[in-house]
Amino acid sequence: MKNILKNKFVLIAIALVVGLTIGWLIKPSSELSEETEEHNHVESIAGIPVTYTCSMHPQIRQNEPGDCPICGMDLIPLESESETTDPMSIAMSPTAMQLAGVQTMIVGNSSADKSIRLSGKIQADERYNYTQSAHIPGRIEKLAVNFTGEYVNKGQVLGQIYSPELATAQEELLQTQKIKETQPALFNAAKDKLRNWKLTDAQIEEILTTGKVTEQIPILANVSGYVTDKMVNLGDYVQRGEPIYQIADLSNVWVLFDIYESELQWIKKGDVIQFTVKSLPGETFTGKLTYIDPVIDPSTRVAKARLELGNPNLKFKPEMFVSGEVVSKGSSKDDSIVVPKTAVMWTGTRSVAYVKNVTNQAVTFQLREVTLGASLGSEYIITSGLESGEEIAINGTFSIDAAAQLAGKPSMMSPDGSAGMTGHNHGGMTGKNQETTSQTSAGNVGVSDKAKDALKPVFDTYFKLKDALTNDDLAESKSSANDMLASLGQVNMSEFQGNAHTDWMKYETKIKAALAHIKSQKDLGEIRKSFLSISDEMLGIAENFKPLSSKIHVQHCPMADSNRGADWLSLEEKVVNPYFGQAMLTCGEVTKTIY
Repeated sequence: MKNILKNKFVLIAIALVVGLTIGWLIKPSSELSEETEEHNHVESIAGIPVTYTCSMHPQIRQNEPGDCPICGMDLIPLESESETTDPMSIAMSPTAMQLAGVQTMIVGNSSADKSIRLSGKIQADERYNYTQSAHIPGRIEKLAVNFTGEYVNKGQVLGQIYSPELATAQEELLQTQKIKETQPALFNAAKDKLRNWKLTDAQIEEILTTGKVTEQIPILANVSGYVTDKMVNLGDYVQRGEPIYQIADLSNVWVLFDIYESELQWIKKGDVIQFTVKSLPGETFTGKLTYIDPVIDPSTRVAKARLELGNPNLKFKPEMFVSGEVVSKGSSKDDSIVVPKTAVMWTGTRSVAYVKNVTNQAVTFQLREVTLGASLGSEYIITSGLESGEEIAINGTFSIDAAAQLAGKPSMMSPDGSAGMTGHNHGGMTGKNQETTSQTSAGNVGVSDKAKDALKPVFDTYFKLKDALTNDDLAESKSSANDMLASLGQVNMSEFQGNAHTDWMKYETKIKAALAHIKSQKDLGEIRKSFLSISDEMLGIAENFKPLSSKIHVQHCPMADSNRGADWLSLEEKVVNPYFGQAMLTCGEVTKTIY
């Protein structure tokens, strides 16, 4: 009996242990429950699946987290737009704005200051230029001043003239001297005749005293100055009043600046100009404009602006080259809307900006078409489209526009809104493990030699397009644009790392859009509008990536783009204008050289 009870207790104990073990094994883990709850919260909010995207490549969409297959960045949740969001705007979270590098500014009325670079020459003051002429007819018997550049003093003997008429006039003087008591008028008339021939009273008295007739008379300098032109030689016959020398007093000189007609509105009499003289390095001079030519030269399309300058030590010599700069508000409105150029995107036919709106539900950006006024270097005057107090994006506009395109909202290339996808030749980028090239200096992003080599064909085709436009060749311009588009497609994006990758994406997309616009054009004017946009991006590439070993000259024409001014790149310092071609081939100047 005892053995039976003992066996029953053993069986009960074993069953209890087995039950506890099974219960422990199947008990849900609290940690796992928390993870599951958190996972479910991320994967689904109110039953709506979450889509993940890349902040720099918004075309990437997938339903689970991971790495961007293009750049290797962590994918972030794509936040759904609130039902109260403006359907014409694109919403962005603070995180997305930070990752996309979006920066904004509040537009306000500000003075439209413009810095204008001028070039010119030093010239002699026209008010101090004199002509030394012959006062009597005769033959040049002697020249005391035989070359230009020699300094002469007033009253100095410049030469001798042999004149038979002078001898006759002296005989008349001596004869009338004998009857001066009875005929004083004749005597005085004979003396006045010699005075008119510029004989001095001392010379006339000497003739009367000695009673001798001389057949030569000295040529005396009327003024002091430098001989700038010698117009006769020994033995020449001259008539009365015929010029012999040109003499200039260089104690005061003029600085004559060339002003393009598009810049005349910005420059007025009294403006202060700082200028340098090429032959006097390290020195800066200042002066005020005293005169602006009211007439434009029809061949050069420039007007002259004059600055008067004292020259006591003869430091400034005529024909010296000068470069000046004037900061002026011009004749535009006192209070103008001025925005950075980075805030404006240009499609070739329209200029647009993104206006920021903040509500309780979201931060949104809405496309706004604007009208550009004059270019102020790194800024534009906005004549319409923006109001004071509005906030606009000034950096990261490309990322905003890309998000708007993907969401089917109004964008730069689709003003009415239509969903689209942006594509790039990423050349097999493998993701996070790619080496990142750090930024080398402010404004310049370091890239590898392979990346620079990849950019060289792009620059080669760009210069071909520029040359075709300077030759007014429509067919070659379109062909070069196609070649440039093809060379862009061959660039391997995996060679651009870190910040360079983001910058290249922006440049590439804008250039491709402008080149695509050229395909359907049948007018050089429209092609040149697209070339302006292309040149702006190529200038950024040249400054950031330094792809060429040779110098790249940045050239500027203030009359291009409806007198707003435009830049282009050239391997040669000589200006050959692609915006006007043969009509004004040499209009423009070199404003910068990229090494």
